[in-house]
Parts: sequence; C-alpha cells; structure tokens
Amino acid sequence: MSNSKTIFNIVLIEPEIPPNTGNIGRLCAATGAHLHLVGKLGFSLDDKHLKRAGLDYWPHVKLHRWDNFAQLQQAYPSATWWLASKKAQAVYTGVKFSRGDFAVFGKETAGLPEELLAAHPPQQCLRIPIHNSAVRSLNIANSVGIILYEALRQLEADGLST
Repeated sequence: MSNSKTIFNIVLIEPEIPPNTGNIGRLCAATGAHLHLVGKLGFSLDDKHLKRAGLDYWPHVKLHRWDNFAQLQQAYPSATWWLASKKAQAVYTGVKFSRGDFAVFGKETAGLPEELLAAHPPQQCLRIPIHNSAVRSLNIANSVGIILYEALRQLEADGLST
C-alpha cells in the first residue's frame, strides 16, 4: 500500500471524545493529511457532536478505519511512526518529518499504552513542552495541530507542498 502522495498522516488510537475527533478531522481536511482511527471508538461516526465539530468538512476528510494498530502498521511497513506522549524525552521541534509520516496520538484519558511507546525508538516518541507543572497535558486536538503544522512547515521548507 503506497503512501507517497499523502503529505502526512494523523493516527488516533481509541479516541473517546467526539468534538476532539471532529476538530482533528477538520484540521486534516484543511491540510490534506489523512486521518486514521484505530480500535474501539468512544462514539459513533454518526455522532452529532463529532459532525458538529467537523462542520460540513467530513466529505473532505480522507478517513481510514483500522481494527488495531498492528493492522495499520502492516499496511505501511516502511512508514515512519512518531508517537506523541507527555512521557517522551524528544521534543517535536527537534525531529525531521518526511512526507507520508504518521503521527500517533492516544486516547484522551490515558494517552498511548506504555508497551506501544516501548516498542518504538525513544527518538520517535515526541513531546510538546508544557511550561507549567500544574498542567498535566494539552487537549489532543491542540496537540495534533501543533505537530501537524510543524511537519507541514518543515515539508514546505523542503519544497514539498500539500
């Protein structure tokens, strides 16, 4: 399965909150990124809150559904996987993104499973710095936007446009 025409991929593993996924769908529609939803969803794709957050952009979202993360990885065996986690050491601005890469985000209440993070090199596990220790994490839609637009900035600087 080729991914050479896709500018970037966003993966949500077991998302739970429909408006977050709706907002991320809108980001993907706006940027040309593909959205991959993996595993059990905490809502139906017909959910009114999901549709409301995504407005009328859903027909423009390149949406893919996967039963599990292994199935997705098998479909793209040569892909680069960037895992977003507050537990990671590498900062998202310190890596070099490439066209067709996958940024992977966990469910809102738990993040990515420890075993998934451990199965990937530490330099592929990324964090977004939070400068106030009273804040445990960022909203997933904001996190996706931050990493997605950094990847697009890098790709455009390299002459690769959406």
